[in-house]
Amino acid sequence: MKQTIRLFIVALVAGAVTLGGYKLFVANDTKIATSSISTDSTNFIPTTYNSTSLAAASNIDFTVAAEKTVNAVVHVKNTTISTQPSNIMEYFYGGGQPRAMVGAGSGVIISPDGYIITNNHVIANASDLEVALNNNQIYKAELIGADPTTDIALIKVDANEELPFVPFGDSDTVKIGEWVLAVGNPFNLNSTVTAGIVSAKARDLNEFDGNPQSFIQTDAAVNRGNSGGALVNTRGELVGINTAITSETGSYVGYAFAVPSNNARKVIEDIMEFGNVQRGILGIQGSNLNSQNAKQWGINETEGVYVAAIEKGSGAERGGLKQNDIITGIDGLKIVKFSDLTGYIGSKRPGDTVDVTVVRNGQKRNVPVTLFKLETYKIEDLGLEVKNANKADLAARGIKNGVKITDALTKDMSDFNLEDSIITEINNISIKDIDDVREIMARRNTNAPIKITFVKKTGEINSFIFR
Repeated sequence: MKQTIRLFIVALVAGAVTLGGYKLFVANDTKIATSSISTDSTNFIPTTYNSTSLAAASNIDFTVAAEKTVNAVVHVKNTTISTQPSNIMEYFYGGGQPRAMVGAGSGVIISPDGYIITNNHVIANASDLEVALNNNQIYKAELIGADPTTDIALIKVDANEELPFVPFGDSDTVKIGEWVLAVGNPFNLNSTVTAGIVSAKARDLNEFDGNPQSFIQTDAAVNRGNSGGALVNTRGELVGINTAITSETGSYVGYAFAVPSNNARKVIEDIMEFGNVQRGILGIQGSNLNSQNAKQWGINETEGVYVAAIEKGSGAERGGLKQNDIITGIDGLKIVKFSDLTGYIGSKRPGDTVDVTVVRNGQKRNVPVTLFKLETYKIEDLGLEVKNANKADLAARGIKNGVKITDALTKDMSDFNLEDSIITEINNISIKDIDDVREIMARRNTNAPIKITFVKKTGEINSFIFR
């Protein structure tokens, strides 16, 4: 009995101690925590917080842009016929067994009557073009024209009804960090939409090959099959044509590039109106600025384009641009690097006047310049750039016609030292100007070799056959 009473007393004491400890430590801590939350709002962010300083992606509605564009982005299938030589004679003189190969990409309907913009590399060398709409309607497509330099092509389908289309946006107003959607058909997966932001503008992927470019860079996922598809803003406006990726694996790794819509639109309008692209040029030779070459040239600016030389008779010379000028703006657009300049000029035509902002001897001034027509043509299949030869060039070699080679576009061609030579014939057809070159290259059998006859500075006549 005494043992039972003793245990009961110990239990009472232990319970009193436990209850006292709870009141002293746990209950008081809970009150302090509640008081802290109610009085110090800087320690937490409620789920209803609407500060514009936060990247609230949940407030961006992509469904409107997707609905506006997904039915206007098509699947482009390109059938090419290639021949495999079966003997040495066919290898040198053409011929062999024909074989059909099918490639695929994307395109964007830009008008209700069936005009479609895509990449040149999507439709290159096509013997048959087929377009599949999002509703599984399939049409034969006609090639209207293409421009390998910008990698833009225009095709058309004839439908019995008006087609959905994507309106053009202004790519000059696109901002870094702005949301965009890439719409296309990667890996033959129809009507795929991916989202990302504009990562950079005026990105030049060929900075050192003499062919400056100006792409919109985005982190929206783009893969094989997306080429020629749409890059649109959240309003469903076309701001770019998805064209390329940079990847060590061949698949998307976070970098995708699109031709700005202003440049693409200008190219297709030229094709529709003139049959080819009318390129305007300032008429300068220049380079990017940085702290190192700024110090070398004795100037303070580290952003802009340094004018190293002015072409004689060009719009730059007539407008008053001078060697050592620093171009910092054009038509109010800030120029940081050469691709900013070439990208904007690429959306203009010969005869357009642009207002060039330059720094000269430390003073800023505006110089109006009328763009001249670029009289050069890139023979992509040969890796050569040519321009119309003037009378003096022809007379110096004792010939009456031809186009002058201005640049070798590949290392292999540069080894031949053909610069300043004059091409007089292509495939035994006499050449007068670059329009003749363009026409011959467009009509030729792509499986046959190309023969060029040219005259060097010394007057020596040579012929090369290229496969």
